[in-house]
Amino acid sequence: MAEHSPRPGRVSLLGAGPGDPELITARALRRLRAADVVLYDALVHPNLLAHAKAGAELVFVGKRAGRSYERQTTINERLIQEAKRGHQVVRLKGGDPYLFGRGSEEAEALAAQGIPFEVVPGVASPMAASAYTGISLTHRDLASSVAYVTATESVEKDDSAHDWSKLATATQTLVFFMGLRKLSTLMERLIENGRSPETPAAVVASASLPAQRTVVGTVGTIAALAQDAKLEMPALTIVGSVVSLHQQLRWFDTLPLFGKRVLITRPEGQSDEMARLLRDAGAEPIELPTIRITAARDPSLLAAAVGKLEEYAWVVFTSANGVDAVFACLDASKRDARAFGGCKVAAIGPATAAALAIRGIRADVVPAVYRGEAVAESILAADSTLDGRRILLPRAEVAREVLPELLRAAGAHVDVVAAYRTEPASDDEFAQIRGRLEANTLDVVTFTSSSTVKQLVDGLGSDASALLS
Repeated sequence: MAEHSPRPGRVSLLGAGPGDPELITARALRRLRAADVVLYDALVHPNLLAHAKAGAELVFVGKRAGRSYERQTTINERLIQEAKRGHQVVRLKGGDPYLFGRGSEEAEALAAQGIPFEVVPGVASPMAASAYTGISLTHRDLASSVAYVTATESVEKDDSAHDWSKLATATQTLVFFMGLRKLSTLMERLIENGRSPETPAAVVASASLPAQRTVVGTVGTIAALAQDAKLEMPALTIVGSVVSLHQQLRWFDTLPLFGKRVLITRPEGQSDEMARLLRDAGAEPIELPTIRITAARDPSLLAAAVGKLEEYAWVVFTSANGVDAVFACLDASKRDARAFGGCKVAAIGPATAAALAIRGIRADVVPAVYRGEAVAESILAADSTLDGRRILLPRAEVAREVLPELLRAAGAHVDVVAAYRTEPASDDEFAQIRGRLEANTLDVVTFTSSSTVKQLVDGLGSDASALLS
């Protein structure tokens, strides 16, 4: 039989948004999660790549101003090749694919080859720069027209397509893309063609990110001010009376932790909520775990204990990891939360209690202080006598002994069972942490357990104290 070519896949041109990873659209995120191949730009936030499915090929195709046109041709060819292999392909671009993003050129190349494609719009950088700085691009009293202008045009053009005699005063608000290196020349052209040098102007770098910086001046002064501030790309320049709104409407750079770079040392997959809270407060969460959670060396011990839950008066959880391990045993034996029917349950804190709640277990005891001593006190207060009662404590292989000792002192028989163990994170992650500490690019280091502290100190070695001081 004749061989058939695979059915062509589909290419999704996705706007990743301006920087903040939470500004990607729901549709774009859905396409990203289903992709076999992802071609992504330099301005795409790295957190977005974590949404790609296991086994997806991630290909960096970052471009900067001044690169040759052949680079774009290579990207077009790769999109076509992957789609012809039957793959679901995502082209992940900063901002919006069509707004100075060359997405239309990619779409043209795909259309010419008959490749199915779609375009998912993204939050464009001017929208983010204006929203996150309080510089509304339009305003009932100040501006009813906006023009977007690129300072980097095709290298194949002999001269600029901009008619500065009209552009300088055609709209009340002007937004310049990729113009930081040409800012002085751009502002001079505006003045030469009728724009008042006293017109308010602002440069916004790294819009929507905790590294965002905003410099405000006038058309006549903004180039020098931006240079003095040592602003770096990516940056947008906004010209017009709307810039005067900045001081009154700014909100992002006034958040309590704005600009703080916070290292989260929790295990992979357990830092999302903490990162979200930090981001909401204006900080930049940097997720580099110092530990990873692995199965206990002898998982049969936990399986045996979980198999006889009816024999225990209490089951005490000191982490969400212990909850995960116990329920994995229940799942493996085709049992569920009903196995806890004869037990009371204690959780060391609200996160552990929440891990139980989503599995249908409401903790009987959750102390106000998240320590083993407090758990023991809460159990003693809730139970008239522990004398002779059996208590199951599924926990990490290495942990403080104070909790089981206090319960045994009250007369309980405590089975301490290793549910999981903690191991050091990878050498690469410790190298990244060391690099950030040496470069002084961290403001805060957070720890959520003694094991995260121990492994960081061990991973940094003899100069840990100096690096963390």
